[in-house]
Amino acid sequence: MLMPIAFQLARRSGTSPSSLLMPMSFGALLGGLVTLVGTSPNIIVARVREQILGEPFSMFDFAPVGIGIAAAGFLFLIFGWRLLPQDRKGAASMDSAFNLEGYTTEVSVPEDSPAAGQTVKALEGVGDNEIEVITLLRGDNRRYEPAGNVVIKTGDILILQGEPSALERIVALEKLKLVRNEESQERDTPSDEIGVMEAVIASNSELVGSSVGQLKLFDRHGVNLLAVSRRGRRITQRLRGVKLKAGDVIVLQGNLPTMPETLGELHCLPLAERDLRIGRQASLFPAGVLIAAMALVAFNVVPVAIAFFGAAVILVLARSLSLRDAYDAIEWPILVMLGALIPVSDALRTTGGTDLIAAWLSHAGAVLPSYGALALLLVAAMAVTPFLNNAATVLVMAPIAASFAAKLGYNPDPFLMAVAIGAACDFLTPIGHQCNTLVMGPGGYRFSDYARLGLPLSLIVIAVGVPLIALVWQP
Repeated sequence: MLMPIAFQLARRSGTSPSSLLMPMSFGALLGGLVTLVGTSPNIIVARVREQILGEPFSMFDFAPVGIGIAAAGFLFLIFGWRLLPQDRKGAASMDSAFNLEGYTTEVSVPEDSPAAGQTVKALEGVGDNEIEVITLLRGDNRRYEPAGNVVIKTGDILILQGEPSALERIVALEKLKLVRNEESQERDTPSDEIGVMEAVIASNSELVGSSVGQLKLFDRHGVNLLAVSRRGRRITQRLRGVKLKAGDVIVLQGNLPTMPETLGELHCLPLAERDLRIGRQASLFPAGVLIAAMALVAFNVVPVAIAFFGAAVILVLARSLSLRDAYDAIEWPILVMLGALIPVSDALRTTGGTDLIAAWLSHAGAVLPSYGALALLLVAAMAVTPFLNNAATVLVMAPIAASFAAKLGYNPDPFLMAVAIGAACDFLTPIGHQCNTLVMGPGGYRFSDYARLGLPLSLIVIAVGVPLIALVWQP
């Protein structure tokens, strides 16, 4: 969610995205320590505690320790980001290769739009000045090339120019309505298969020389034209009157499974697939569902798995999330790995494997004070996480920690907490946590860059976390 914002901040401030992305990833890991649902290790260690002691950790049991560690980590990151190399450049993506500027689209201003009553300059400011209002049409052919102080009114038609992401953002935030130049018709296509695609008009296309209004694209092909880009040239007229040319880049909305066939019929060349959502309205409904799910978990009304699965089902039923997006969001490799490791974890516990490993660790722990034993478990979890993934580490290490505590005569809670924190705080590699993996390519990081910032942060977590765990949970 925050990566696009980080890129915008980097662009405005003239800094390298590499200065922001890794600290942002580490900040996400630190923030996850505060609540039960903040990170998957917390959820899994709560489940393990329920199996061992009969009761799981609650929503805010992690907060006293998590807040202290997060605060210390954030203070370090404010200054520590300077340890990162400043010459890193992110890997070029297909999106950036086809990031064409100068798209023109046409929108109307409905009654509930926040844009009504704003000046043109204020509206452009909402879009971070990445979009430009190049034409304003009002009433019967009254046309303006508006100055910045012109006030926008309900019913105005605006012709906007900018890159797709900026147009998408301004249309959603200001509740503007795309003018599709087609009659509103019922669709037989499921809503989760409706999407948009970019394409280039070939020289032999039937679109060349025809205006959008003449083509009747929806009637003939089931697609709507949303925007046009013409080699950086300004298009100041309404889209229905624009005569298309060879080489124009267009954004079409329609049935994604049949879109390639449609583009073939139109002799248009599809660009690399991009997740453009121009025309979709912003909604606070998903945020409300998330808050409700968290409240149910916080007040122990339902277990965390039921609360969040139910939230996902509600979003799909309410069509805030399509089935296609829901399936795409599932990390199948991680689910398969966890599913395979759950019986391994159970087997270790039931066959005495955890007791054997715990006995080895207890030899070292026997000569250490209680806080030294906590540090040993926390460091062990940190060391294992890059090889197993953070969630898998908890499945393996949590039973060992409980057995380790029992052999030494300690309360198992602080040792389970140490495992959860150690597994959630992989700052040394890009592979132990998906947040670190996500920023590696865009930030242009090398494997060794993570240790530059992550090693001192890991030492801070150990130095702050162990005393806090011992103080709050009292081994």
